[in-house]
Amino acid sequence: MSRNMSMISIAAGAALWGIIGLFVTFLYDYGFTPVQVVAVRVSSAALLLLIYTYFNGKKDLRINWKDSHYFIGTGIISIVFFNLCLFIAMEETSIAVAVTLLYTAPAFVTIFSRFLFGELFTGNKILALAITLIGCSLVVGLIPFSGFSLSLYGVLAGLGSGFFYALYSIFATYALRKYSSVTVTVYTFVFASIAILPFAGLGDIKSTFTLPAVWLNIGGIGLFSTTLAFLLYTKGLEKIESSRASIIATIEPVAATLLSFFVFREILTSWQLAGFILVVTAVILVQRRPRSPFAKRKAS
Repeated sequence: MSRNMSMISIAAGAALWGIIGLFVTFLYDYGFTPVQVVAVRVSSAALLLLIYTYFNGKKDLRINWKDSHYFIGTGIISIVFFNLCLFIAMEETSIAVAVTLLYTAPAFVTIFSRFLFGELFTGNKILALAITLIGCSLVVGLIPFSGFSLSLYGVLAGLGSGFFYALYSIFATYALRKYSSVTVTVYTFVFASIAILPFAGLGDIKSTFTLPAVWLNIGGIGLFSTTLAFLLYTKGLEKIESSRASIIATIEPVAATLLSFFVFREILTSWQLAGFILVVTAVILVQRRPRSPFAKRKAS
């Protein structure tokens, strides 16, 4: 795959992540709760990834079960709670607002990495944190304050999605020291499925599973916005460095915003749009390589 095709692959994967709100919204219309949507997403993705990995490299399915704590971190603490918070935010606010709040994740990663891995605070990172804070304040209506119109529960859930999504990077950093990215991803969804399926209450809505439209949306969220998105993004990383890939991936909130406007007629105010642009700018800024640090690594 050429470098240009790799960039297209990453962009396509990010765009598929961005349209997840389409499937989530329709599943809500059929009576699914956020917990049930998370359950069908992670379980369908786990099944598809297991099948894909089995036929493309069985060695990636081998793990030492003593390392299960890695996948409890990536699968349960991160993926389950990240998805749950994201889908609650979509239900309580809007697709565009929810995905914008999700993109606070790089800011959380920056803070976590400073204290856990000793990564430097740089001018770009500090500026990105400030821009993220201002951008989110604009999106949720704190600036300019004219009465808080959004659901506080939804806003907190949106910020929670960014927090738990950031934790994935932290837990995955440790897991990737022993396993390939494919192995980590497969078992992340396997552990997530094992954790949430017993509590999802899918049996309470078993009648809805007779509807073809329900299966189309489950297939959409599991195949397109999870499995295929991951495979395309990972394939692109073969030729594109991760920092550049993260910048290309900002197509995700753009796709989500376009979807919310053209399909669901959700409209961002001018202040919210400005906040959205600031959050995306912060994500791009935090990926740039700094010239000089503001903090020095402490001696171990």
